[in-house]
Amino acid sequence: MIYHVVPRAEWSALSGQPYAPASLTEEGFVHCSPDEATTLAVVNAFYRTAPRPLLALLLDASRLTARLEWEAAAPTPPPGVAEDVLFPHVFGPLNPDAVARTLEVQWDEEGRATGLRDVG
Repeated sequence: MIYHVVPRAEWSALSGQPYAPASLTEEGFVHCSPDEATTLAVVNAFYRTAPRPLLALLLDASRLTARLEWEAAAPTPPPGVAEDVLFPHVFGPLNPDAVARTLEVQWDEEGRATGLRDVG
């Protein structure tokens, strides 16, 4: 299982269609994370001002229709993530049937992501 972060409104607007975030066009892949702790570090580094609520899609890598590769963070991983952690990159849209669970990012009073809560 791998994780992908997306604003709820963006995900809900798709109505079951494949999801192709801007990074797919701009960088050639969809950014994902290997586990919950890394996902929270990514949220705190890059998504603190993103529209909320934020979801973390738990993706079954075996059900992805696009190619998946594990790569090092470039130029460096976000704070709190070890240098040797590899990140899953999906080289195509995310097919909705690969989503095993939907989790919502939980925040503390200072605006830091602290956990993920199951929402479906």
